[in-house]
Amino acid sequence: MIRKLATVSVYVQDQQQALEFWTDKVGFSVLADHPMGPDGRWIEVGPEGAHTRLVLYPRSLAQDWTERKPSIVFECDDIEATFRKLADAGVVIKQPPKEMPWGIYAVFADLDGHGYVLYQPHA
Repeated sequence: MIRKLATVSVYVQDQQQALEFWTDKVGFSVLADHPMGPDGRWIEVGPEGAHTRLVLYPRSLAQDWTERKPSIVFECDDIEATFRKLADAGVVIKQPPKEMPWGIYAVFADLDGHGYVLYQPHA
């Protein structure tokens, strides 16, 4: 039986720059970093205590990376504080927090232009 979602791959141009973005700007921790041959590393990042991790996978090792777009939603307790922290760190904001019937969401982008959703459910 499946117990949890383990990893989601994000296809990045430069692993080191992506690693710095996710750790320095977003505040994630490095949860795994292993050599993967001469052209890349297996890097997993995520919030402390998370069960699911992002894999910063090198585009050079995925010939069809253009067809593989992530659709990732991060749930947070205080979307306004999280949004301000990301904006203050220089993260590209695509959509500021917006109230919807099902909760509040915002969208930010990484260095490769992938969009990510922040989500706070209504209490």
